[in-house]
Amino acid sequence: MVTRLILVLGDQLSDNLSALREGSKETDVVVMAEVQAETDYVPHHPRKIAFLFAAMRKFAAHLKDDGWTVRYTTLDDVENTQSIPGELLRAAEATGAEEAISTEPGEFRLIAALEDAPIPVHLFPDDRFLCSHAEFEEWAEGRKELRMEWFYREMRRKTGLMMEGDEPAGDKWNFDHDNRKRAPKDLDPPGPLRHAPDKVTEDVIELVRARFGNRYGSVDDFWFATDRAGALASLEHFVDHSLPTFGDYQDAMVSGQPFMFHALLSPYINAGLLGWQEVCEAAEAAWQAGDVPINAAEGFIRQIIGWREYIRGIYFREGPDYTSRNALEATRALPDFYWTGDTDMKCVSEAVHTTMAEAYAHHIQRLMVTGNFAILSGLDPQQVSDWYLVVYADAYEWVEAPNVIGMSQFADGGVVASKPYVSGGNYINKMSDYCKTCTYSVSQKTGEGACPFNLLYWDFLNRHRDRFENNPRMAQMYSTWDRMDETRRETVLSDAASILARLDEGKRI
Repeated sequence: MVTRLILVLGDQLSDNLSALREGSKETDVVVMAEVQAETDYVPHHPRKIAFLFAAMRKFAAHLKDDGWTVRYTTLDDVENTQSIPGELLRAAEATGAEEAISTEPGEFRLIAALEDAPIPVHLFPDDRFLCSHAEFEEWAEGRKELRMEWFYREMRRKTGLMMEGDEPAGDKWNFDHDNRKRAPKDLDPPGPLRHAPDKVTEDVIELVRARFGNRYGSVDDFWFATDRAGALASLEHFVDHSLPTFGDYQDAMVSGQPFMFHALLSPYINAGLLGWQEVCEAAEAAWQAGDVPINAAEGFIRQIIGWREYIRGIYFREGPDYTSRNALEATRALPDFYWTGDTDMKCVSEAVHTTMAEAYAHHIQRLMVTGNFAILSGLDPQQVSDWYLVVYADAYEWVEAPNVIGMSQFADGGVVASKPYVSGGNYINKMSDYCKTCTYSVSQKTGEGACPFNLLYWDFLNRHRDRFENNPRMAQMYSTWDRMDETRRETVLSDAASILARLDEGKRI
């Protein structure tokens, strides 16, 4: 007699999943399903779908080998109800189970769907994360500002990572100052480890190509790892070949080099193939062995136990309405070039085309190129957020929404960021080689051919002066604006208005 169903979702591909620990191999049935409701609530990049479906199929096979009874539904199963609740009901009818258990999903959308499922579903905490909801609430309680840096220090103390007693290794918590170097001309990044698709993955690729071939992006030249062994190999490759230089150039952008020294482990971590602890300990061990400088190891670990955990804490603390916030009242529609890359702005074109091809772009391309343009031009933050959720293989709402609604678009009014992350073209020029071959001139401040980022930056500050002029981190920028000749200010605003009008008319920028 079946006791319960154990639901395992596509981003829960971990042996130490709380729902599996609560289950019994003798009496319970694991339910996994590829369903259209999950591929279509936003039109996810085909590469993300292929990665998850292949990884799910392999994880289901792994569970069977480990002694579990697994009921797995493929997308093209003619009896597939194409929803998670529907597949739970179908499994219950087939097995006689009257209840299900699951590890808590990472999106309020799915939590609500399971709460309304046709059979009772008991949710267990997702303790694959370092910081529980309760622990984050306790940390946040009574604080006027929920700044990641202070949270990160608590996580360092909790884990002992790169600590010397009660003090941080190197006598500094944060070595970010050393991680902002521009890439030299002769740099040759090794890139991530590429995995040749096996039969399981090839079958999924063909399914995805047939079903989702007309979407943004493609599955051509698919190279992601799709099982734990491949993910572990990718981690080892990163630590050995890229981590030593990752710190220095983690913010740098180079034409034709989409990966630089970045790990590309986030799809594997967020899907459950890798855990935060083993990833951080591998980086720490390389530093302890003298193979990796302290700024690289610390910067990488901070992204995992600092930023990743903090962002998840914000998502669950702020609640389901977080994704609908729009503090800056931005309403402009997302331009078509976010889907096509068809723009004369070299930096945006490079980031979008990389995203189309790889379902990936590194954090500076996301924050200071596509995100920066979006906030400067007043794009609707919900449309921007949906775009990020669609296009990236590592995107799930718990991690995507606070990064976009909060960090990138300041739509949460300052919950995540103390100021909006905006810049003109000079920052992009400093951190990349994009401006050298751009149609626009980064050194030209007004007139035909002036960099749109320069014009829109000042226009943004002017539009939102009431909100930001008293922000101490922005006072210098307003002082600079006020010192400009009045005629020049008028020209800047007029030129910016022309760019925004062309955006609204759908003209090429």
